[in-house]
Amino acid sequence: MSSPRRDGASDLPYEIRRSRIQGRGAFATRRIRPGARIVEYVGERITRDEADVRYDDTSMERHHTFLFAVDDETVIDAAYGGNSSRYINHSCEPNCQAVIEDGRVFIEAVKNIQPGSELTYDYAYERNDDHDEESERLYACHCGTPSCRGTILAPRKATKKSSTTKRTSKTKRTKRARAKARGAT
Repeated sequence: MSSPRRDGASDLPYEIRRSRIQGRGAFATRRIRPGARIVEYVGERITRDEADVRYDDTSMERHHTFLFAVDDETVIDAAYGGNSSRYINHSCEPNCQAVIEDGRVFIEAVKNIQPGSELTYDYAYERNDDHDEESERLYACHCGTPSCRGTILAPRKATKKSSTTKRTSKTKRTKRARAKARGAT
């Protein structure tokens, strides 16, 4: 499998145009087969603390960043030095997925994508115990698919109820944990 170009050259199998999901989106210009590596998500590599300084979720009317969390320390901010991959929108029924290899992020097709179809992946932002209805609204999903969960936050994990086991809450995470996936909504 050949590696995608990092420079955003026109040999990419998609083009950027207006999207019904959110602002601009990436649309296939030719058939893309399952397993195809489409593009690398690139941008400035910063710490989670730097991302928190740049993007304050509490002051935003709606969430909109181009962040992608690579690991616990590193975030890619595609608003700085990024390419067109930052316009691949979220969907609850995606046709692509993000794959992290050796600290690099690639977008790959998970199903057959026909020309004209919008490329999407599930951002699945890390869901914390402190996420409430306000968080659901801030991280609203507009994919419009039949299984839309209404948010770009990861699906809620099923909890096991047991009368003999007391469940402890996870350590409260800061807003930077929300940069789990790139935030181009």
